[in-house]
Amino acid sequence: MKVGLFDSGLGGLSILREVLLQAPGLDIHYHADQARLPWGPRPPDELRQYCRRITAQLAGRGCERIVLACNTASAVALQGLRNSFPELQFVGMEPAIKPAARLTRTGTVGLLATPATLAGELLAQTRARHAPHIDIVSDPCHGLAEAIEAGEPTRVEELLQAIITPMTRAHADVLVLGCTHYPFASDTIARIAGPTVAIVDPAPAVASQLLRLIPDPAAGSGSRVYSTSGNPELFNARARTLLGDRVRAEHADWAANA
Repeated sequence: MKVGLFDSGLGGLSILREVLLQAPGLDIHYHADQARLPWGPRPPDELRQYCRRITAQLAGRGCERIVLACNTASAVALQGLRNSFPELQFVGMEPAIKPAARLTRTGTVGLLATPATLAGELLAQTRARHAPHIDIVSDPCHGLAEAIEAGEPTRVEELLQAIITPMTRAHADVLVLGCTHYPFASDTIARIAGPTVAIVDPAPAVASQLLRLIPDPAAGSGSRVYSTSGNPELFNARARTLLGDRVRAEHADWAANA
C-alpha cells in the first residue's frame, strides 16, 4: 500500500521521519508545494484548491492513504477532502492541545502555529473538548516556517526568542508545536524555553494514527518518491540535511491551475 504525504514545503518531512521510524517498509510519495510557500497566510479557498489538486495527483499515482502533513492544510481542507475523495483515507494534523492540557502544571500552554491554524475551527473544537479551562498563549509565528525552510539558524533563533519569551513570562510550562516545520527547530526551542518547559511534537501520534489505517505496514518495498513545485536541487540539499538520508526529488507543480 502506497502512502502520500504533502505540505507546503519541507515541514512535513518531520512527519515522514517519524513514519519511517515506525514503519520503514512503507512505500511513500512526498510532495512539497514550495512554489507557493508559505501556505499559512493564504486564503482558505485557495488552499482548498491546492489540496484537492495535490490529492488527485497522489491518488492517480496509487496512494490510498493521504497524510496532510501540514497543520494549515488540515485546518482548512481536511473535511472537504474526505467528502471529495471518499475512496481514500486521510490523516490530518490536529494541534496537540489534549496532551498539553494533561502535562501542564501551571494551567498555561504556549501554542506556536500559523495564522490559518489559529483561526481554524479545528483548533476551536479541540480546545473546547480537551482544554476548556487551560489558558493558551498563542503566536502566529510570522516568518518562522520560512526561516526553517531556508536553513537560516540566526533568523530562526531571533524569531523564537520573540515568540517564546512572552509565553514563558506568562508561565507556560508546555509548548505545542502547531506547524510541522517547527520540530526541526526543537533544540533551539528547548534551549530558549528552558529545562522546566515541556515540548509537545505531534509527529509520533500522527504516524501511529496512519499505521492504524494500514493492514500490514511491513508489506511494502520501502520505495521513496519525492516531488516539489520548487527547485528540486534546493529541496534535495535541505531534505538530506533534515532527514539524514539521500533524497532525489522530481519537479511537479501539481497545485497550479490545470
